[in-house]
Amino acid sequence: MTTDDVLRALKRIAHQIAERNKGAENVVILGVHKGGVPIAKQLSGFLSAIEGVEVPCGILDIGHYRDDLDTNEDGTKIYINEESETAIPCDITGKDVILVDDVFYTGRTARAAFDALSDYGRAGTIQLAALVDRGHRELPIRADYVGKNVPTSKVETVVVEFDDVNKGLHVNIYEV
Repeated sequence: MTTDDVLRALKRIAHQIAERNKGAENVVILGVHKGGVPIAKQLSGFLSAIEGVEVPCGILDIGHYRDDLDTNEDGTKIYINEESETAIPCDITGKDVILVDDVFYTGRTARAAFDALSDYGRAGTIQLAALVDRGHRELPIRADYVGKNVPTSKVETVVVEFDDVNKGLHVNIYEV
């Protein structure tokens, strides 16, 4: 996906979020650290422009909730980042929380995000948005909003690249 393809997909998702939630007054967008953050920011901006209200946007770090981390000899999990990057801009209680990630794959990231989010309050609804859904689910979880479904093999990886200089998002598929 080119930057234009990504922006079109995110605009479409923003319209779908507004339609499903009857506006954006009760919506909070949280990007799953790290890949979902630039996508969440862009999505929040589009939704704010469409609905004419400020849509809070934050970061949810799920590192301590993952079930696929390596462990030390004593059985404790090895965390890449000991400090949480979570930054939730408001109380989520009763809100329609949209969890945003770059690539939806096995469903395990979403499960970890649900667990992490529960530490910050009880959302009215939790919805999932992903720029790319590549399939291969291991858990019975699906995204509510998807920019593009990209069937892949398990030997391929989907990479969303964010260019800080040009503010562009690109999606590429590589064979591992």
